[in-house]
Amino acid sequence: MTTRGVLYVHSAPRALCPHVEWAVAGVLGARVNLDWIKQPASPGTWRAELSWQGDPGTASKLASALRGWHLLRFEVTAEPCATAEGERYSSTPSLGIFHAVTGIHGDILIPEDRLRAALARAEAEGAVLADELHKLLGKPWDDELEAFRYAGEGAPVRWLHQVV
Repeated sequence: MTTRGVLYVHSAPRALCPHVEWAVAGVLGARVNLDWIKQPASPGTWRAELSWQGDPGTASKLASALRGWHLLRFEVTAEPCATAEGERYSSTPSLGIFHAVTGIHGDILIPEDRLRAALARAEAEGAVLADELHKLLGKPWDDELEAFRYAGEGAPVRWLHQVV
């Protein structure tokens, strides 16, 4: 069973671009040459997109391969398939990495235990429940990445199928 997804590199310093390609190639098992274009939301950085197809779990492998570079902004998505839910990973230098499970329509699915933990934090620490729920939904990451997503509209997308 395979799934499909997209890697969005929202911003990367030029010197990091070949390292991103090598890391992605290592996960996908095929050579990767991304079409890097300037990122207008952050002068001096570059952006690229890659549509991929691979085994369930490929999105988490891609996110793991890229998460160590703290100057990188990226997102990885995977569609749900017969054997796995969908996934979404978002990463920014200031927030680190966010992970969410997604359903067939792209909605974030929040497990009951995470909702209970958010309620407990709000009650015990006096936190605002809305803030806790925003974190579970990835709102801080969405807020930070929105300018980078908008700047990428109309960018070329290349499909790459995993070599097995």
